[in-house]
Amino acid sequence: MNAGPLPPPATARTDPAAALLARLARIQERVALLVERRSADDPTAGDPLRGLYLSEEAVQRLLRPAGPAVPDHAGTGPGGLDDGPALLLPDVTGAGDRLDQLAGRLGLTDIDVTLLLLALAPDVDRSFEPLYGYLNDDVSRRRATVGLALDLCGLPAHLATARGRFHPAAPLTALGLLVVEEPERPFLSRALRVPDRVVAHLLGDDTPDAALAGHLRPPPPLAQYEDPDREFTRRLAARLTRGPVTVYLREHREGDGLACAAAALRAAGAEALYYTGPEDRVPDLLREARLGGRTVVVPSLPERPAELLRALAAPTDVSVLLTDPRPYDPHWCQSDPLVLDAPRQRAGAVRGWSAALGPGEEPDFDLAATVAPYHLGGDRVARAARAARELAGFDGTPLTAAHLRLAARQQSASGLERHARRIRPDVGWEDLVLPEQPLAQLRELAQRARHRDRVLGDWRLSAGGGRGRGVLGLFAGESGTGKTLSAEVVAAELGLDLYVVQLSSVVDKYIGETEKNLERIFTEADRTDAVLLFDEADAVFGKRSEVKDSHDRYANMESAYLLQRLESFDGIALLTTNLRANIDEAFTRRLDLVIDFPFPDAEQRLALWRHGLAHVPAEEGAGAALEDLARSFELAGGSIRSAVVTAAYLAAGRGGAVTREDLLEGARREYRKAGRLVPGEGAW
Repeated sequence: MNAGPLPPPATARTDPAAALLARLARIQERVALLVERRSADDPTAGDPLRGLYLSEEAVQRLLRPAGPAVPDHAGTGPGGLDDGPALLLPDVTGAGDRLDQLAGRLGLTDIDVTLLLLALAPDVDRSFEPLYGYLNDDVSRRRATVGLALDLCGLPAHLATARGRFHPAAPLTALGLLVVEEPERPFLSRALRVPDRVVAHLLGDDTPDAALAGHLRPPPPLAQYEDPDREFTRRLAARLTRGPVTVYLREHREGDGLACAAAALRAAGAEALYYTGPEDRVPDLLREARLGGRTVVVPSLPERPAELLRALAAPTDVSVLLTDPRPYDPHWCQSDPLVLDAPRQRAGAVRGWSAALGPGEEPDFDLAATVAPYHLGGDRVARAARAARELAGFDGTPLTAAHLRLAARQQSASGLERHARRIRPDVGWEDLVLPEQPLAQLRELAQRARHRDRVLGDWRLSAGGGRGRGVLGLFAGESGTGKTLSAEVVAAELGLDLYVVQLSSVVDKYIGETEKNLERIFTEADRTDAVLLFDEADAVFGKRSEVKDSHDRYANMESAYLLQRLESFDGIALLTTNLRANIDEAFTRRLDLVIDFPFPDAEQRLALWRHGLAHVPAEEGAGAALEDLARSFELAGGSIRSAVVTAAYLAAGRGGAVTREDLLEGARREYRKAGRLVPGEGAW
């Protein structure tokens, strides 16, 4: 029947295709016996008008295929043709027999395996087509039918148990291994088909089903995931090895669940399919998982996860790991999964970044300090490392910490820009002119942000009670004393973006809307590595007043909500206020640092004037006048900068350098804007 001889059974030990062909050789004999018996019963069988007539030569050729002779002992059993299980020969199975492995994983019986072989035979060997057409008494019916399969297995067609092998709930059909087609036909005349993906798998092809194209993501490199909690990983891996289970891993932050799943799968020695598609492709996904004995991992659920969760939780023969930051809702699914909180992934996992950069990329900077502020998942670490290498290549320089930080910030960008103003820091510590105490506190703030996972997590110094691992600071001082600039410097030190939230625009007159606006901001901030700056914090963080009317009651509710939300926040949040006394004590008690920004004295004002003119062309006399300006004009740092900008524009308009008179005019304008009396008017 084949163009060439079938492979000998010994080849089945290593080659899946050879193993399947060896099994089909036995099926081939069985089909030939049935053809021979029907021909003997009716030598004139076949209608030439319907194309069913087989000449004697054709029958002999089909009954005696080229290839290895079938052993004499491999004939029918004591029951003759009715001995269905005798179709399976132990000597053709082996290490390469995928059908045997699949039957063992899915608990298929010998009859199931035989039916599967009968159905897939025409897809592997064309010589089965005329035989099936002859036996079906219809040349166009070139697949096995229900009735023909039962005949070949020696099973009476009237037995309910025999017919039940083709029921939609039976193993072969329920697992997606067999399709009973043509429902409009009588039951015994319905054709049997094995999906192409199942046939390809049994022949040794591991290419995923084409129906899943675009819905499977490549498995993340395991080297980029550090084990966040070894004990948790050990227990989850042990549960996976005991049998199929559906697990819902609630993430505290995006990437936590994927890191936990990757670590557990690695410990269990299991392979996985990472699925990001819709629920209508779940049957194809589950079949693919069954074929390879793999676990299904869903990195994040859709906005409405009920349908997908029901489809994935229904089977009991495939392990499924679901990761999502939302708490599990029992209304999503009747079959509740095992709900677990995924351990927090450590920020700045150096091992993951080192693996992503590759063995040939040895940075000449402190990698641990550079990546410490970032909580990126393994795939985003890989993308950030790739982007950093591209940036370095574009600049034509070796990889630097600046390249890595910029790439990491790009990967942690989110929808916060819809609610806050984004600032990409472009300043450093040298741009701050502050007394020693607030400067030291700002450096401490940066250190807290960098080492919070170690102190609060590894050393277990978290306050508990749902308190997050965030860093909260209050900057108090008059306008222009450097509060916003300091926040930008802290963000630059950590390699993070700064998002400025104007609380006055968040507060809404309608009940409950302020809380909704704040929740949107915090939700996005939880997903983003950034510094959150609440400007004009007095609008919401002000002292709670005695309740005299409904307005007071709801204002206090807003303050209480924000207090609770800040406590559970895991990011870096800074608050600014012009008057510290306006902030409720309940907030200040929960802050990590309260930094006072004093109004600059004459010495600091002189330093601010000099810093402002550092890159501005100025006449010699202008520099000499700075001490007089600093002593006579009591201006904050922001006002001094504005005065320098005014002087620079005046000089640029003349096409010359900044003069003493330009600086004086700039200082006078700042006084006039503030409604203050200009000192020494006319004395200059």
